[in-house]
Amino acid sequence: MQQNRAFQDCYPDELSHCYGCGRLNEHGLQIKSYWDGDEAVARYTPQAYHMAMPGFVYGGLIASLIDCHSTGTAAAALCREQAIDLDCQTAPRFVTASLKVDYLKPTPLGCELTLRSKITEIKGRKMIVETSLRAGDTECARGQVVAVRMPDTMDPGGS
Repeated sequence: MQQNRAFQDCYPDELSHCYGCGRLNEHGLQIKSYWDGDEAVARYTPQAYHMAMPGFVYGGLIASLIDCHSTGTAAAALCREQAIDLDCQTAPRFVTASLKVDYLKPTPLGCELTLRSKITEIKGRKMIVETSLRAGDTECARGQVVAVRMPDTMDPGGS
């Protein structure tokens, strides 16, 4: 996988419509995740319409960012571990089995948010991904995603 190419940009077209990370969803967030050593990093700047109350980010957006960044991290981590090309049509894709978000501090609007993820467990078809969301130096939220390999029945390009 090219170092400067986002994990999500490697997904085939039929799997690129997700609201959070789909590059083909013109109304979606279109987040982009990249390796930074052993961590995956994504950056996102919320818009005024992502408001919960004046000056602060809606918690559902925070959950979506953690969710999609974490499942992308799981796919990229498995590819890295198995030395396979992420943008290969047969590269693994992951979906969310569980999402837990702890909101630690109010997340301010008007600044770039940084997400950093690490894989904490790999067990069969599932990975546990821990993600931290920061606004500047302040950790505002922390999430844990249990990501599982996407079942064949969900693959629009599969059987």
